[in-house]
Amino acid sequence: MTKAVMGKTSFKIQRRLGVELPGLGKAGALARRPYGPGAHGMKRKKLSDYMVRLAEKQKLMFHYGLREKYLVNQVKKSKKDKSHSWVDTLVTTLERRLDNIVFRSGWAPSMGSARQLVSHGHVLVNGNKVNIPSYVVKIEDKISLKEIALQNGSYLQAKARPRLATIPAYLDKLGASSREEVTIKSMPLPEDIPFPFEKRLVIEYYWKV
Repeated sequence: MTKAVMGKTSFKIQRRLGVELPGLGKAGALARRPYGPGAHGMKRKKLSDYMVRLAEKQKLMFHYGLREKYLVNQVKKSKKDKSHSWVDTLVTTLERRLDNIVFRSGWAPSMGSARQLVSHGHVLVNGNKVNIPSYVVKIEDKISLKEIALQNGSYLQAKARPRLATIPAYLDKLGASSREEVTIKSMPLPEDIPFPFEKRLVIEYYWKV
């Protein structure tokens, strides 16, 4: 799939869901056309309760670039944690995925590009190469880029046109311009997700899982 086709698909997904999803890497979808494909400015058909819940779940899937099977497995694991609402546990786990840390640090223009940087071995955790995008980091972990990554096209694109204006509060970014490194200084909060998100609808969608 070419970048042009991927870009069009990203726009369609965001228009259909009615929200900008930074992880898709394409901004301005709603500004270009504030209604869904085929709607042509007319009032859209009222969605069923199921479709509303499905759309909220799909926000997580498309932003983080996940498969349904992976997301269901994470829901099951999260439900075992009785100390918090399981959906809070779920989203804080997703925020701590290594590919998401790379994206939220401003080192990649999209979640897909961040995943490639990790898969190609350009990312270090506490000085050690980790090439598993789904790796979940811990508090006080230090995540950095190899020198070779600083010449990568995705990294340079992210620096030239940042997708998000700021990094989340749970990351502490090293100030030295010659090096890219962040430290996980606290657990992410559900509020750190960079798009509008209704937890209740996801809880209702996965209530049988």
